[in-house]
Amino acid sequence: MRILLILSALLLVSFPSYAAAESMQLDATMMRSIWIGICCALVLFMQVGFLLIEGGLVRSKNTINVILKNFTDVGLGSVGYWLIGFGLMYGINQSGWLGLSGFAPDPSGTTQTLDLLYNMMFAATAATIMSGAVAERFRFIPYVIGALLVTAIIYPVYGAWAWGGSGDNLGWLRALGFYDMAGASVVHSIGGWAALGALILIGPRSGRFGRKGDVNDIAGHSLPYVAIGGFFLWFGWFGFNGGAAKEDFSNLGIILLNTHVGSIGGICGSLLWLTITKRGFLMTSLVNGALGGLVSVTAGGDVFGVGTSLFVGLVSGFIVVWSSNLLASFRIDDVVGAIPVHGFCGAWGTLAVGFFYQGDMFNVERIFAQVIGIVVAFVWGLGSSLLVFWALNKISPIRVTTREEQRGLDISEHKEIGYSDFMTTHARADV
Repeated sequence: MRILLILSALLLVSFPSYAAAESMQLDATMMRSIWIGICCALVLFMQVGFLLIEGGLVRSKNTINVILKNFTDVGLGSVGYWLIGFGLMYGINQSGWLGLSGFAPDPSGTTQTLDLLYNMMFAATAATIMSGAVAERFRFIPYVIGALLVTAIIYPVYGAWAWGGSGDNLGWLRALGFYDMAGASVVHSIGGWAALGALILIGPRSGRFGRKGDVNDIAGHSLPYVAIGGFFLWFGWFGFNGGAAKEDFSNLGIILLNTHVGSIGGICGSLLWLTITKRGFLMTSLVNGALGGLVSVTAGGDVFGVGTSLFVGLVSGFIVVWSSNLLASFRIDDVVGAIPVHGFCGAWGTLAVGFFYQGDMFNVERIFAQVIGIVVAFVWGLGSSLLVFWALNKISPIRVTTREEQRGLDISEHKEIGYSDFMTTHARADV
């Protein structure tokens, strides 16, 4: 028995000595592949968080509709991104504007396969941001078509400018010095501004705003769902940002830490703002504050210090509450606060990179590049969304009728009921 223990100890000590440099490189590649695979699953899991937040903030008669929008835009959006979007974004880009190769890719290597999958998850996130904002009055088919176009064209085109190209042929924003680690502008602001374009065209829900300028709150049916969804998104965000780590994982720790700290800052900022304004400690504002903090550090989680990430998140908490009130003053009815969280906080986080880039703070050239990227994201995201949904509305109305809105989209659009025990006999008879 003693001899066996000695042999076992010798085996354990000598086992690593066989590894050559090639094997060590292979191990590093395998570890990178495993990590990106985990990140893909975490980013997909974020869709559960979106689903719960959106499902909880709509009325019970619209839960099936908003859930199906989440499911469908992930499915069809992934197809659209694979067919067109990936090529536009990462194809050979000699002009700096669009990729012109790599459409409907069929990668053979593990690294290329995971890169495609990871980017599919990002594209789906950009589309899903819209679904909650336009909830309770948007027809299902026009929404699905719009989400498909976001993932196939709107998101990839801006992505080509900010992330695309290689060598001497970089996307024009990237060549300018624009920096966005994991997509505060590329994913979140584009999704938020696309949602704003849809909301401008479709208008508010019936009864949301009074004729004298008063704002009427329309409560969601399950706020506990919102809190659970917020935690799920927080959890999944470690994969969203973590996938941007260097190949040797040397900055993974700071990215994950800053991701967490940014969310904490968002909660503190919303809490402080609600205290100052004496509006009451609204759970929805605190959850959205956390998400706003996560969005903002997505731009510079690898170049911020920990204190900076806390500050950036703190300001995001202010922005979420303030911009929600701003939108309401313009009679823009964002059901879940998607535009404050993703649009405004994405822009703030992108700007913060110019101010607080560790080791190169307040660089005027960098600030200029970040401002250009923010403005371009707003103009492209909003303008292209307005064009897409204006055209769809010309083909067929994108808004349901007043009667359909009153009955609920679960019945009028899907002939299903999310909570049958609470529906009236008349409503059931219409299914």
